[in-house]
Amino acid sequence: MTYTKTDEKEILVWLKENLSEERYSHSLGTAECAKELAGKYGLDEEKAYIAGLLHDCAKCFTNERLKEIIDKNLQVEECEMLNYKTLHAPVSAFIAEKDFGVEDKEILSAIRWHTLGKINMTTFEKIIFLADKIEPNTRDKKYCTEVREILKDKNGLNLALLCCYKETIKSLAKRELKICFTTIDIYNHLLDLKNVSDI
Repeated sequence: MTYTKTDEKEILVWLKENLSEERYSHSLGTAECAKELAGKYGLDEEKAYIAGLLHDCAKCFTNERLKEIIDKNLQVEECEMLNYKTLHAPVSAFIAEKDFGVEDKEILSAIRWHTLGKINMTTFEKIIFLADKIEPNTRDKKYCTEVREILKDKNGLNLALLCCYKETIKSLAKRELKICFTTIDIYNHLLDLKNVSDI
């Protein structure tokens, strides 16, 4: 099944022209990692690949352009506007739908929430979120290995997410960046799930 109205070669050309070299490499790595995780969890590999490929398509837009697109076209929670680093996620979903013809709601949702996440994400949304964090091209090798080990657990997806949120919160605090309330809510929710599974 084809999930875009744009040929993959055209998408790759667009990404190469609109992303930095590192971000382009990251997008390719995320697509391959998403495909791998989809296979592991019995999901559509092509669908995961496309979501991974397009998840950061707006990442290199200026903050002004991101805010302009959000103001004109999207509904974004005030909390999300606290940190400029998350603005590209809803805009990337918008670009994926508008410019590349993606209609699949789960792909669009996975792109939309790949930075902040949300409570009760689908398995597909979780693997796109994780693929973004553990792709091998640009992410820290030690961290990727740690998360991949966690994924081997029977409750691996949620435990891996919890690990990612711990690191995100520590990183944001270290850089003195504001933390969206949603991030804290998800962390607490994942911690509750872990505590229940430990019983």
